[in-house]
Formats: sequence, structure tokens, C-alpha cells
Amino acid sequence: MPARSLELVGREAELEELCSRLGIVADDPAPAAAVLLGGDAGVGKTRLLTELRDRAVAAGWRVVAGHCLDLSDSTLPYLPFSEVLGRLSVDLPEVVEETTGERPVLRRLQPGRRVRSGGGTGADGAMERGDLYEAMHLLLDRAADEQPLLVVVEDAHWADQSTRDLLSFLFARSFARRVAIVVSYRVDDLHRRHPLRRQVAEWSRLRVDRMLLEPLDAAAVRRLVQALHPDPLREADVDDIVARAEGNAFFVEELVGAAWATGGVPADLADLLLVRLDRLEPDTQEVVRTAAVAGRRVGHDLLAAVSGLDPRALEEALRAAVERHVLEAGRGDTYSFRHALLAEAVYDDLLPGERVRRHAAYARVLASGKVVGTSAELARHARLGQDLRTALRASVEAGTAAMQVGGPDEAAGHYLEALELASDSALVVALAEETGVGHVDLVLRAADALSAAGHALRGIALLRDALAGLPEDTGAVDRARVLAQLALSLYQGDQELEDELALAREAAELVAGGTEAQQVRVLAIQARILAGHRHEEEAREVATTALAMSQGLDMPRLSADILTTLAGLQQHHLGDDVVEALATVIGQARASGAVKAEMRGLYTLGRFHQDRGELEEAIALFETGLARGVQAGLRWAPHSFDALVMATAARHVLGRWDETAPATAQADQAPSPIIEAVLRAFGAVIGAARGTAGTADLLAGLREHWGEEGMVALHAAGAELELAEQAGDADAALATYDRVVAVLSRMWRELFQARLRLAAQTLGVLGTAAVRQSAAERDALRPVVDRLLDDGHRVVDYLHDEELAYGPETRAWRVRLEAEHLRWRWLAQVDPPTCSALVEAWRDAEREFVEFGHVHELARTRLRLVELLVQDGDLEAARPVAEQVRDAAGALGAPRLLVELDALVGRPAAPTARAEALTPRELQILGLVAEGRSNGEIGKQLFIATKTVSVHVSNMLAKLDAASRTEAVAVARRRGMLP
Repeated sequence: MPARSLELVGREAELEELCSRLGIVADDPAPAAAVLLGGDAGVGKTRLLTELRDRAVAAGWRVVAGHCLDLSDSTLPYLPFSEVLGRLSVDLPEVVEETTGERPVLRRLQPGRRVRSGGGTGADGAMERGDLYEAMHLLLDRAADEQPLLVVVEDAHWADQSTRDLLSFLFARSFARRVAIVVSYRVDDLHRRHPLRRQVAEWSRLRVDRMLLEPLDAAAVRRLVQALHPDPLREADVDDIVARAEGNAFFVEELVGAAWATGGVPADLADLLLVRLDRLEPDTQEVVRTAAVAGRRVGHDLLAAVSGLDPRALEEALRAAVERHVLEAGRGDTYSFRHALLAEAVYDDLLPGERVRRHAAYARVLASGKVVGTSAELARHARLGQDLRTALRASVEAGTAAMQVGGPDEAAGHYLEALELASDSALVVALAEETGVGHVDLVLRAADALSAAGHALRGIALLRDALAGLPEDTGAVDRARVLAQLALSLYQGDQELEDELALAREAAELVAGGTEAQQVRVLAIQARILAGHRHEEEAREVATTALAMSQGLDMPRLSADILTTLAGLQQHHLGDDVVEALATVIGQARASGAVKAEMRGLYTLGRFHQDRGELEEAIALFETGLARGVQAGLRWAPHSFDALVMATAARHVLGRWDETAPATAQADQAPSPIIEAVLRAFGAVIGAARGTAGTADLLAGLREHWGEEGMVALHAAGAELELAEQAGDADAALATYDRVVAVLSRMWRELFQARLRLAAQTLGVLGTAAVRQSAAERDALRPVVDRLLDDGHRVVDYLHDEELAYGPETRAWRVRLEAEHLRWRWLAQVDPPTCSALVEAWRDAEREFVEFGHVHELARTRLRLVELLVQDGDLEAARPVAEQVRDAAGALGAPRLLVELDALVGRPAAPTARAEALTPRELQILGLVAEGRSNGEIGKQLFIATKTVSVHVSNMLAKLDAASRTEAVAVARRRGMLP
């Protein structure tokens, strides 16, 4: 029975292209590169990579490979790179020893160090993921010192998040030597929410080449059939194989094998794949079925221990399986199924009882320590083998091991699996007796891992469910621990349903009977939340007490976190002393290895500079904090993701919109819908200003997330107000304002600072809309306008009463609020101000926005000033301001500003001779006539006498040869003088 063709059939062109892209050509000095190789299962990816390996070796390259395995929810972080490290340890032991000596963190990925060592349920010892990334990068670079290195990672559709993140790092960093990376994955497995789908999009932006392996064409399939079955097959059978294989090389091989073995072709795919198994001897079938329970690959020692066969019988069975091309012998005494589809078919063919019995056998062997294995493997086999006590402990060990190598996603999966098992109270009691880990410990670890992985809402939901489900006899201390963690999660996550401060205070009362270590952790959380709610004196008192306790207990990381709380208490007063205090705390946190405290300190100091309008300094601090988060495997965790958001906001203010694209593009790989919504909201802000198609639909989709995250509501509302401004839609603006205020008042406080900006923006929309409204409509809006003005005033008064310093942003919007109010009164002709008062107000606003540095809002402010100057007939003063608006719009790529500017100052279509006869003032009056304004209203708006308006209207009618105002407007529109 054939296995596979000895020659490569139908893939010659793809092989040449792959070699060319990777730089694997003899005597080619071009630098190596990275390629993503995609294709359906069985289409020939592995075969092509085998030929690539041979070609690379012949060209003088060293080749190492790592494989991702389908271990369901028992994922082992960085599995393919452990395999790569193991291979290099054999091939280049001196290089590996040198590198691990300099970078000890790399030793955690050595295959021998990832096995169970017992007692591994503690939560300490998490490593710096960035250090691991740097170490792996250095190792691969050194491995390519004497000859180029090709790294192959197969089956990335099964890769864990940590492996995907490490690949992203390697793709983004250049190598000093020639290192090429090729990653294969199944295209047909990438459903819409598959994490690799988003990652592939990110990798493409990193300029990683993508190759899609298409099915073989009919001619190539016929050539492959001939190569596999030299004796001629009936043409009808060949036609049947061509039709049924659909260009899939693996299916071709199996169909030809079935025809060879049975004289016919099975109708069912599973039957087709099992043809090879059915022709094996009973012992060999037993070994193959046992191997399938382990997955696609299994070690010899483990298979021997589980199968129970004597060494000779096992060797004979394995030899037969290899000769019949069911299994393949690999390096390191391992065996793999020839294709993952074959392993899946054999496993699916097992009866339920058989699966349980075989998994239980694997669990017994791994638990005994006779054969080394990982906690993740043991957890999987024990769970599927119904040894739930072993599965629970192993799941906890696997979660701890994942956190220790910077894999919060994988850790969360293991802890959640443990919590499912912990529904049996007897199992929890046994776990606590053996390891000291109780049910509440599991809940807190799972919630922490979820938060670190960017799944904040899932963590909150877990804590809420745990709190509601605590038995009545649960001790006060355990209840306090869950309450405190829930309070912190709510505080970090902008949730509006509970009062986190009340929860924190209750937790502090309940924990009083606990150990000092338990008390200090709860008090640290309480102090942090008190500080966030600006209960500064109480926060200082609680934090000072907690600091003394943590220092007495020698808990340097917790001490660093408490010091960060204390240092940040004065940040809202914007004094220089805050900078020095926070800088000191950041250094202490870094020295003690308190990564979360360091990130929090960097974020707090960045926000301090942001509030003072020192945006470049703020961006630098946010970028540093984000980098620390990425290094620690906490890219999406609080203060790391927050730093990304705030750096993006600062760049938006500075008008560096194109620089925000990499951040907003990360929405495609966001780990949760909320994080995705935050990033898309930022994209919508710029999309609205630029007039990007689809922005309105995007904003409509974001509305469901307003109540889940305040930043979504705030930025999406700002984008909606921008669209309302462009459309002059007062109703839409008011609806947006009322909704966002209602949401954020519940989440934050009634007089949240951004309410000042929202009120000013909404007033601006009402002013723009006023020119199209009737006198009755404008008069009816007066109470609404007064309410918006009062809202802004109340925010300013609150800041004053709380003795909070104004930054340039607050000062700018405070002045803009007054100017927008005057503009509405002028355009609505409701108690209109004088021209000098208007000009003075908008000049003041211009100065404040220059100081603030908000490029887009400064352009909008100047556009308002142009509008006023044009209406006043002062075209000479309007021109330089208009040019500033035009320059800003061009730099921002914001054509909507240009559209509004051109409506004010011109670039009309080529006028007719009659149109040229109209003076600028007559054209201005003509526009107001078209809006339905009376002579009296026009006079008030243009600050001229009603009689003067009447004269202009008479002249305009004569020049247009119109008998009435209505006819004059119609003529003007026909001639292109009016839009």
C-alpha cells in the first residue's frame, strides 16, 4: 500500500516561490524573511515543508521545527518553541548553554523543565515574558552564526496565545544573522472568531509574506495517482478519485491506498481513513488506538507504559504501524500519525468506554511519575479518564505553570477547568488538604488570569457568580477576599451596576479577623479605590496603615503598589511634587519586580502629564508602560491597555492621526468585545472627522457597549456629535448628549469632567442647526441651550469646589462653551450678542486651543471665527484664519473641514457674468434669504440695519432679474451660486 509519492507532484512552483521568499537559494545574499503558509487540511502543507527542509539543508541551512498540537483546553504555552529549544540543545549544546547562562528565563522552556515536579500549585514566580522573547530571539540569532537557520512552526491554528505572541515578537524584530521563519496553518479552521484569524491580519501588517496553498488541479491529481499507483487503474476509478479528492493531496493518497488494498473506494471519509488501520494486526491496532488518545504525537516511553505490551511486542507493533504508513518515527523517541486527520479518525472511532479507559491509563502513568509529562497533559487525561481528583490538582498546577511563563490566556483556561471540577465539594476539600488551595483561591486566580489576558468582563462575571454562590457557612475572610477583588475589578472596568467603594469598605470590615497578609491585601485595594473616588484623607490613612503592614511582612511588591497609591493622591492638583514622588515609586516598583505596580505608576504619571497638557511626555510614559505590559505578558491587562488607549488619545489631540492607525488596527486581535469596542471607538472618532464611509454604521454597532466601558461611550459620543455637526442635526446631537451623560453619570459621577466638552460640542451643533430652523423652533430650544450652558458651568464649579487644578484642556473647553453659547444666540437671533463680543469670545477660544494643542478642535474653533468674520463682512481678517483652517484640514486628512470652509469663503463653481455682478455682501444675504430669514433677522445676524438689508435685497433681485425672493433663490441655485 503506498504512503506518499517519493517525488513532489504539483507543487514545484510553490516550492520555488517559498524558497525565493525565504531566501533559501544557494549563494543568494538576500536576507531571510518570514512566510505564513496557509491551506486546507490535507492539501499538502507538511509535504511541501518537508521538501523545503531538504532544499534548505542542501543549500547549507540548519533547520529546526516545532509543532503545535491539538490538546483541546489543556494547552501548554510556547509548546513549539520548547521543541525548537530541545532540538537546538542537541545540535548546538554550547550555544544553548551560553544563551541560557546569560538568559536563565529561557531554561523554563527546556523540555525537561516543563514536566511535573509536584507541589506546583503556588501562585508566585511569574516570569518577565519580554525577557523570554528577547532570550529566544538571541538564541535563534546565535544559532545562525555558522550557517543560516530555518525555523518551521507547523499547525499554528492550534497554537496557544503565548506562542502567537512570541511569533509576533520575532516577526517584528530583525535578526543580525540569516534567520528565516515559516509558519503553517489550516485555512479551513479559521472561523470568524478564531484567534489566529486576527493574528494573521496583524502579521500581514508586519510585512510577513502570505502564501496560500491551493488544491491541486485535475492534471496534478492524475500525475499523483500515477506516482502512487504505477499499475494502471481503470479510468473510471481515476476519474472517481479526481472528483472526490477535490485537489486534496492527502485524500488522493488515501483513496489510492484504499483502491489498492480493497479494490474499491469507500464512500465515507472516516471509513477511507481507517482502511489502513483495519489491515493491521490486532496488537498493532491496539497500539495505534492507544497512541491516538495521546494526540497526534506520543513519546515511546509513555506509549510503552500505557500499552502494557512487552518491549519486543511493542517494537513489532510500532514497526508494522510505521511500515503501513500509519505512524511515523520522529526525533527524540517519538511517534506521530502521518496526518492529523488520521489521528482524529482513529480517536473518533473509539467507543466511549474505550476512550475513558485509555485516558485513565495515561493519567495513572503520568501521575505516578514513571514517565515525565506536563501538568496540562495529566489534567487532560485525568479529566477524560474520569479521575476528577487528579484532574483538579493537575489543572491548578497547569494554571500556575502557565502564569509562570507569561501565559495568562492559557492559565485562565486551566483555572476555569479547575473551577468546573470544584463544583464537587469533596474534591475541593481534598485539594485544600493536599495543597492549601481552596475554592476562593481558585476563583481569585482565575479572575486575575482573565483580567491579565484582557477578559475583564468575564472576570467580573466570575467574581459575581462566586460571591452569589458562596455557601452560607463561608467564613467572613473568604467573603472579604472575593468582595475586594470584585470591587477592584469593577473600579478598573468602568462598571455601573455596583458601588465598588461600598464593596471595598465591606471587605475591609469582614477581613478584620483574618491574617495580617489577608488584611493588608484587602486594605491595599480599599486605599486604591478610595483614592480613585478622591477621598484623599481616608485613602492616605488606609494606605499608610497597609504600607506599614506590608513592609513588616516583607511583601515588597504589595508595598510598591501601596506606595503608588500614596504618590498619586495629589495628581489631580497638578503640582510638580507629584512628578518626583511617582518617579521614585516607579523606580522602587521596578527594583522589586512589581510589574503591575510599575505599570500603574507609569500610567498615573502619564495621565498627570496629559492633564497638564504635556502630551509628548505623556506619550513617552504611556509607551513605556505598554512595553512593560507586553514584556510581562500583560498587553491587555489594566494600565497596559489603558496606556495604549491614552497614548492614542494624546496623538489624536496632537493631530498625529496616522500614528493612531497601528493602535486602532489592534481591534482585529482584541481578546474581548469590550477591548475591541474601545479601539473601534477611537477609529470612529477619526473616521467621523475624515468622512470615512461606514462610520455611522460602526457607531450604531458600538452603542450596545456604551454601558460596559466608559471610554467607548465617551469617544463614540464625540464621534456622533461630529457627524451631527456636519449634518446640522440638532435632534441627533441632543439625543447623543443625553444618552452619554446618563451612562457616564452612573459609571463615573454626575459632573464628570468630559461633560464640559460634550456640552460645548452639543451647543455647537445647535448653533449650526439654527440657521435652518424657524423662529419658533429656535425659541423652543432656548431652555435646552440654557441647560447645556448650565451643565458646563456646574462641571467647572465642581472642579473649583473640589480644589482641582484646571489643565489646558479644561480651560480651552470652558472658554469654548461660552463662545458656542454666544454663537447660538447670534445665529438663532435670540438675544443676539454684539459683533465685538462674538469676536472677542472666539479669539479667546482660539488662544486657549493653541495652548491646549488640539489640532482638530483648533481648526474647528478657527472655522467658527471665519464664519463670524465673513458674516461681519471682514473678509481681509477672515482670509489668514481660513488658510490656517485649510492647512490643518490638509495635514489631518479631514476633507469635511474643507467642505465647511468652502461653504463660507468660496471655491464656488465658475460663476456666470450675472453672478459676478453680485457683491460678496449680496451673496451673503442671498444665502440667508435661502434659509428663510427675514430682513430683520438678517440685519441682526450681519450687524447691519434692516433698511440696509432691504437695499441689498432690491439690488440682488434686479441683478438676478427675479420678481420675488423665492424666484431669486431658484435662479441662484440654477446658476450654481447656492448649494
